Amino acid sequence: MGEDRLKDQRIQEILDIEKHAQTIYEEAVKEAEQLPVQAEKEAQAIIAKARADAEEEARKMLEKAKAEDEIGKISADAEEKVKHAETLAAANFHSAVSYVLNRVVGKE
Repeated sequence: MGEDRLKDQRIQEILDIEKHAQTIYEEAVKEAEQLPVQAEKEAQAIIAKARADAEEEARKMLEKAKAEDEIGKISADAEEKVKHAETLAAANFHSAVSYVLNRVVGKE
């Protein structure tokens, strides 16, 4: 009788171990099934972040290019005004020198 009880106890222990092993196996299978889904979610998040970063960088580059273009236009306009002023000054230089000389000599 004690021997049967020991056998029954051993059988129960084995059944418990098998049940526990089955539970662990089922959890592992469930987790393994979730891995592709989780990987896909993470990949989508990485792609979305990369896209947002690229869009931000493109926006900054476009703003910089617009600013540089504006600076170029302002610089060209200023240079044109300087050339115009130099041309006017050169055209009037002779008259200005004559005027100053006449003033110095007392003719005017």
